[in-house]
Amino acid sequence: MFNLTEDERAINETARDFADEFLAPNAVEWDQNKHFPVDVLRKAAGLGMGGIYIGEDVGGSGLTRLDSVRIFEQLATGDPSIAAYISIHNMVTWMIDTYGTDEQRRTWVPGLCSMDQLGSYCLTEPGAGSDAAALSTKAVRDGDDYILNGVKQFISGAGTSDVYVVMVRTGAAGPKGISAIIVPKDSPGLSFGANEKKMGWNAQPTRQVVFEDVRVPAVNLLGSEGDGFRIAMNGLNGGRLNIAACSIGGAQSALDKAIAYLLERKAFGARLLDAQALQFRLADMKTELEAARTMLWRAADALQENAPDKVELCAMAKRFATDTGFQVANDALQLLGGYGYLAEYGVEKIVRDLRVHQILEGTNEIMRVVVARSIVGAA
Repeated sequence: MFNLTEDERAINETARDFADEFLAPNAVEWDQNKHFPVDVLRKAAGLGMGGIYIGEDVGGSGLTRLDSVRIFEQLATGDPSIAAYISIHNMVTWMIDTYGTDEQRRTWVPGLCSMDQLGSYCLTEPGAGSDAAALSTKAVRDGDDYILNGVKQFISGAGTSDVYVVMVRTGAAGPKGISAIIVPKDSPGLSFGANEKKMGWNAQPTRQVVFEDVRVPAVNLLGSEGDGFRIAMNGLNGGRLNIAACSIGGAQSALDKAIAYLLERKAFGARLLDAQALQFRLADMKTELEAARTMLWRAADALQENAPDKVELCAMAKRFATDTGFQVANDALQLLGGYGYLAEYGVEKIVRDLRVHQILEGTNEIMRVVVARSIVGAA
């Protein structure tokens, strides 16, 4: 797991080179202008990042979950917001690749892998966040179609994305009444709210997705009726790992910026980097990041191997890495003093971007619930 092969190192370097060339130089401008760089996303797809752990027979790269978290860490050193959207897109693509029929896979997945079509994941609703099984968006069967009504909240890519994997209620209350349906953007009755004004993640749009008598062919159902909650949760296992990786990558970038600043800045007649108190702080930041990275790789290996404890390990890694990533980035801002608060240095943007990672893909409180359940169940 820890000794990378030549091919694995090459994959890492490719992702880092892409981040250095196309993401990092533009990150602050994209954040300030709320620009979603679709052209750059397609450049990433040209390197295989539109379908990282997707089957090669439908245009995917066929890589492992360990490859994936390493890639997302490197991408996030350039821009956590864009790396996180690519993560969500990969999660949507994986759900169709894994649970779709052969016809669904060949219809939707190649375009998603090339990012000629972008994907969004629609689970959360205005009244159903952490309690996802309480969702109320309905899909009623009408002949060869389903008719959808409801609202989804906080949807990344909404309005720009072409393909929406939507969790809907087709049966009774609770998780067993939820199904997953693929909804194309051009479906009549589908509309989008305003682009939300957010603390961070400004380089990707976040909108409501509104369904008003949206008619979708029944052949767009993923799996069978009642499979939706299981599909959604299994998708989130990988999503949690990838967002954890984005936190580590963003925090690593902030730490690197802080070290470079301390190397150049002088106070009281000496370089700040020579102050032992600051050296100790840097040592703690590096140690915490390495611990998070190690836990993340362990969880990614468990997910890849379908280990019995994969769910709790994914939850542990997501909680620890996103908490650690935010804290390290925030500490880096402090080390830059007043300059850390200025946009041009790029650290305050990282802090704002990483804060939401503690909330999405399941809040870190919910991650504790997942782990606690496994402890109680084992006892």
